[in-house]
Amino acid sequence: MRIALIVVGVIVALFGTLFAFQGFGAVQGSPMSDTTTWSVLGPLIAIAGVIVAVVGWRRR
Repeated sequence: MRIALIVVGVIVALFGTLFAFQGFGAVQGSPMSDTTTWSVLGPLIAIAGVIVAVVGWRRR
């Protein structure tokens, strides 16, 4: 279970980072590009992923 939480947290953090870059306009070619919604939600999703990974890491 611990490894699963870490893996899921890292994947969610990576997707959140991708969403943020799309929202900022650094990654083009998507309807999400240059959108304020993803500029806000992307970092929040990335932070949530990091929190899940840390919880998995600290679990016994």
